[in-house]
Amino acid sequence: MTKFGKNALTALSAIAVSAMASTAVSAATLAEIQESGTIRIAVANEIPYGYVDPTGAALGAGPDVAKAIMEKLGVDNIEWVTTNFSSLIPGLQADRFDMVAAEMAIRPDRCTQVLFSQPNTSYGEGLLVAEGNPKGIHAYTDFAENPDLKVAIMAGADQLDMMQELGVSEGNLVTIAANADAISTVSTGRADAYAATSLTASGLADQGKGVEVASDFSDPVIGGVPVRSWGGFTFASGNEELRDAVNGALAEFKATPEWSETLMGYGFTQSDVDGSGTKTTEELCAAE
Repeated sequence: MTKFGKNALTALSAIAVSAMASTAVSAATLAEIQESGTIRIAVANEIPYGYVDPTGAALGAGPDVAKAIMEKLGVDNIEWVTTNFSSLIPGLQADRFDMVAAEMAIRPDRCTQVLFSQPNTSYGEGLLVAEGNPKGIHAYTDFAENPDLKVAIMAGADQLDMMQELGVSEGNLVTIAANADAISTVSTGRADAYAATSLTASGLADQGKGVEVASDFSDPVIGGVPVRSWGGFTFASGNEELRDAVNGALAEFKATPEWSETLMGYGFTQSDVDGSGTKTTEELCAAE
């Protein structure tokens, strides 16, 4: 798994404040992107999915695969844009960037707002808790069963819907703007845990003091089905040509050893890699 310095998240948080232009620019078509040789791609500074490190380099499963895709499409220059996760879809809708490489989970409600590529990744859930897990938290359902427990979630993330489905009271939820805030939120006791994907929780635990990943974690079950997410690249509605071109290049890249090596280099397991191909975007968008 890729390792990062302990101060990385603090630096990333500062970088993330950079961001999107205040005036909207029309989303570029595939032909315009190939002619100019430049595409604008957004990330949410979420390790290991997509982030910009303190040197300004874009890294993560999304950006690294996006770089390979753009090379196949003959696009030499990528302008990386950092913003909060909750601003990714609005940013696409406002034409502030052409594509998102944040491994955003493909969900029916999002499919009505933006276009998704075929899945690039799959991943499960996890919890970041205080060191020693003093409250004995091992599942999302713990927050529904114990009204004294508070769980932090990132604004715009899937975990809000999961908590609501599981019957967690709004009063038990603490909303934060970015993953970089999770360590202090948990270590200071503002929340008893932070709900995120297993990879995000593990990455945060590696970076911060006073926190760890909850052991013996039980996967949340929604509608009788254990929760697993499939992440893909995201585009503005109406930009099917760019989406289709990315899908073609993505399919070619996923057939190479370099694709799985890229994902596993960021901590994705073989099961995550294999799971990427078990669902199509059409199936995920049509899911109830």
